Amino acid sequence: MEIGFWLILITLLLYDPIMGYLDFQKFKKDVRIKENVRLKYYYKIIYGSWLPIIFMLGLVLLTELSLGQIGFTSLKLNTSVLGTVFSYIILILGVFYLCLVLYYIFGYYLSSKIRRELSLKKAGEMENYEFTPILPVNDKEKKVWNFVSLSAAITEEVLYRGFLIFALSYLSPNLSIWGVIIAASFIFGLAHTYQGVWVGVVRTSIIGFLFSCLYIILGSIIPLIVLHFLIDYLAKLGDQS
Repeated sequence: MEIGFWLILITLLLYDPIMGYLDFQKFKKDVRIKENVRLKYYYKIIYGSWLPIIFMLGLVLLTELSLGQIGFTSLKLNTSVLGTVFSYIILILGVFYLCLVLYYIFGYYLSSKIRRELSLKKAGEMENYEFTPILPVNDKEKKVWNFVSLSAAITEEVLYRGFLIFALSYLSPNLSIWGVIIAASFIFGLAHTYQGVWVGVVRTSIIGFLFSCLYIILGSIIPLIVLHFLIDYLAKLGDQS
């Protein structure tokens, strides 16, 4: 099991940040001049996201690793690990974040004002051509993007929260829970180097820190998968006509 942990950990530390960055740079060039590049890139993301999960499921079948150890459990609120006050602050932030995301998702479909606000915001983001080329522009791409979002929501939470927090604790038993959370958050940020700017890595690391803390407090990755999907779904709404 330990060897399997190291193989996945090395992949998350090296392959995803480096190859993910290089693939995205190539994609940005190709998408301007070739057809169906965005769709092919979507499928590549989906396949690449699930390969480590398949390997991990193999560990579950062949070793003592269980699904419960990587977060597939019912909610069990635990405020003692990170401290009661801090835990409830994180819970409040998480609920606020969820409400904000739901407000804009429902508002997009129910309010022309919010729909216009999101469209204007998306138009402003288009000035930064680092990340926006990946977003869908036609109906077929939007449909596949939903699968990209769902894949990211499931696989990233399983890998960077459920698996990584358990694996780091297992491989480094002397590392404090705060050290585990910070390390997992930083590795999650590195996976987003394809955005091309360190600001994006830092921002994603902060989100990873919040999600890691929520996972420790809630004891389950299932609510985080739902929240992650809603965030990714919201990201594409401003592109809809």
